[in-house]
Amino acid sequence: MGKRRRVAERRKTGPVVLGGMLAVVLGGAGLGVYALYGGGAAADEGTSAGSAHHKAVRTGPLSAAEVRTASTRFLTAWQQGRVTEAAGVTDDTSAAGELLTGYTKDAHLKDVTLTPGTATGVKVPFSVKATVSYKGLSKPLAYDSSLTVVRRKSDGKPLVDWHASVVHPDLRDGDTLVTGESGTPPVTALDRDGGELTTAKYPSLGTVLDGLREKYGKKAGGKAGVELRVVRGKASQKAELSDKTLVELSKGTPGRVRTTLNPTLQAAAERQVAQRKQASVVVLRPSTGEILAVANSGHGFNTAFQGSLAPGSTMKIVTSTMLFEKKLVTPDASHPCPKTYKLAGWTFHNDDDSEIKKGTFKQSFGASCNNAFIDFAPKLSNSDLTKEAQQVYGLGMDNWAIGVPSFDGSVPVQSGAQMGASLIGQGGVRMNPLNMASVSATVESGAFHQPYLVSPEVDHRTLAKAARTMSSTTRSQLKDVMRFTADYGTATKAMAGMSGDYGAKTGSAEVDGQKKPNGWFTAYKGDLAAAGVVQAGGHGGDTAGPIVAALLKTGG
Repeated sequence: MGKRRRVAERRKTGPVVLGGMLAVVLGGAGLGVYALYGGGAAADEGTSAGSAHHKAVRTGPLSAAEVRTASTRFLTAWQQGRVTEAAGVTDDTSAAGELLTGYTKDAHLKDVTLTPGTATGVKVPFSVKATVSYKGLSKPLAYDSSLTVVRRKSDGKPLVDWHASVVHPDLRDGDTLVTGESGTPPVTALDRDGGELTTAKYPSLGTVLDGLREKYGKKAGGKAGVELRVVRGKASQKAELSDKTLVELSKGTPGRVRTTLNPTLQAAAERQVAQRKQASVVVLRPSTGEILAVANSGHGFNTAFQGSLAPGSTMKIVTSTMLFEKKLVTPDASHPCPKTYKLAGWTFHNDDDSEIKKGTFKQSFGASCNNAFIDFAPKLSNSDLTKEAQQVYGLGMDNWAIGVPSFDGSVPVQSGAQMGASLIGQGGVRMNPLNMASVSATVESGAFHQPYLVSPEVDHRTLAKAARTMSSTTRSQLKDVMRFTADYGTATKAMAGMSGDYGAKTGSAEVDGQKKPNGWFTAYKGDLAAAGVVQAGGHGGDTAGPIVAALLKTGG
């Protein structure tokens, strides 16, 4: 029950008019008095004496009066502690009653004041002020939330669409609010040089610090404090979300955990992702697997470690490893890339319907020409790519133990057109920047070293291993095509000015319902490897490429 992260308290003051409804807070006695104009509750619900036995089911969009009435009833009952009544105004009385009861009983919140804001259609924002009080300790709590009013299909009655986020925006369905001893002591996380890691210094490390507390709070010698926190339910735990501290009533004594993060690279990674929306990046040391930097422009979810996204053409590194090992092709072998290729009823196209009529496999790799890879599908078994990813790159085995929650990729066995799509990082293949940085690191070092954020010596955990290493010939061929891509292919612009031993691969992954593809880029330079993704950014060479290249040039 540890791994909590504090959130800033937000307050709003002053009277608020909601449509024709005026909230007047009366001296702490309860949610204020609501004056409703334009008809009472009966009028809003369309009832009359004459229709008592044959009520017409209301349909169509909700009126402002209906939204106002339902939200008023709910907020008034909640504030005044009438839980059963408040839950009865929702479309899930059981879940609402349980969480609202826990709001007082388990979270120890009192003196609750709810102030509505201006409704936008069926959505009603409101601010919350309360006091957290536990065993002689108390602190104020203030935050903003919102509710949505929907029409029940069975009778047309307007009700609050129930989700746990109505009670607090950090709650997911199944989560609860609890005040008490945190159970897990806090930790002071340190970088590799002994400097303290904080969200003030490194904004995107919030989820990482939460994970470190979850894993090492009890092992690091700290003492638990008293907190109001979000305790995750089964669904959130399955998504590997950590508990979160909302208010700290008394400080615990933190333990100390040293990580492998490089302060210079971490600061640079934070700056790089801040320049783009939905950007994530990871930097590794190929010779050891140490994670030197991790950053996300969005701070609510650690896409860099836990994302599950199609990696697009960066997956062609793994595909090429398989093709080289099977001796199906060599970098300089003549291998055209047709404009279209039909497989199991699907017609595959290259980006911009390009083609390479006369060229080598290396040129197709450098240009990221899809059909030069998909046309090998008839010569492959359905499980070949899965085995290659698992046995050489350590991917998709669900056994990485990096020190905080992470996803170690997925390359499922597929057939037909889906198998062909997997060869170019689409289909069912799912990765994140941590996984793809590890792919480049494996090419650079010649062997898989499981990435880690905390040394296994701290808790004696066992790191994942790959079943085999690639041959020196295969490694040389991979470095050849990745260097060509960096010097003459789609990665040229991003890798300009690079020196020494380096290579790169770009990728663009199409996502249903998304106008622009996710842009991917993975590369190595000496004993550094990095990968990044910019979601809905476009081509990887233009979006994620500059982020990754800048970090490789920073060094560490």
